[in-house]
Amino acid sequence: MSEKKKKENPEDSKIDEILESSRRDFLKMVGIVGAASVAGGAAIYSGYRHEKAKSSGETIKVLTEDNRLVEIPKDQVKDYKPDLKVLQTRGRLGIKGKKWVMVIDLSKCRNARKCVAACQGAHHLRPYEYHINTLVMQESKNTPAYYMPKTCQHCDNPPCVSVCPVDATFKRQDGIVLIDNERCIGCRFCMAACPYSARMFHWQEPLDAEADKGKEYDVELNVPQKKGTISKCLFSADRVREETLPYCVSACPNGVFYFGDENENAVTNGTTKETVMLSELLEKNAGYRILDELGTKPRVYYLPPKNRIFDFKQGPATEYKETT
Repeated sequence: MSEKKKKENPEDSKIDEILESSRRDFLKMVGIVGAASVAGGAAIYSGYRHEKAKSSGETIKVLTEDNRLVEIPKDQVKDYKPDLKVLQTRGRLGIKGKKWVMVIDLSKCRNARKCVAACQGAHHLRPYEYHINTLVMQESKNTPAYYMPKTCQHCDNPPCVSVCPVDATFKRQDGIVLIDNERCIGCRFCMAACPYSARMFHWQEPLDAEADKGKEYDVELNVPQKKGTISKCLFSADRVREETLPYCVSACPNGVFYFGDENENAVTNGTTKETVMLSELLEKNAGYRILDELGTKPRVYYLPPKNRIFDFKQGPATEYKETT
């Protein structure tokens, strides 16, 4: 990078240097990703550098990061353990040039709770532990009730971040607010500061504590979970890094969720896979943000429950009882 560019964009330069340093450390450590079976008997493979070596002549097929199917000597296969430093660094920086945003269409929610189940499964939560939940809402006795999925709002002015004394909760450049449970001391200041009640505290050993023992901590997935720390919705940071829709968005069978990049003014519906203009979707459907008057600047928008496609009194209550 030229000296001129460094002076013009010192912050971008610093980020690039951190990532480049982490990448070099990562490549030194990586030999080959542990083989995992995939279709056709191929193995998922990342970061392999070919080195001439004597071998038995027996080879296996692996898929590289750039989607090439190659053969490598079987005796050069090594187990791979991700570098915690790399995971933490990229997790804190986020994805450059992106500003993730979610839109929730209240007219389509029937409390199927598939979003809840998918989130709990991904983040190893118990049935009564939530990163996302569906609430029954009713403005007054004269207005009909409706369901409202509620997640962390990933505010651009997050009060939870400013009160954390150990920098465990932080705002990334791509708009996502995360929690690093390696730093979290469980003081719960962030829970008190959050006006959306979007955080939970691990009062007991996490659901999969034994199974997750020894696993490297990934701040973007927040797994393994840890007793005495805070947890919350992550906008599925691990999924968006892989250019995949969040767990809740993909799991919803009724098209309630849209997710995308505000910088591109585009969001994709998780059910129909239709991509639409964010600004047009909000304008035509009177989109709004909850508690916007607080100045937190949420990154989650709601479309009002008009022209609902499901009757509130039919189906959802029965489905809810069956899934809890």
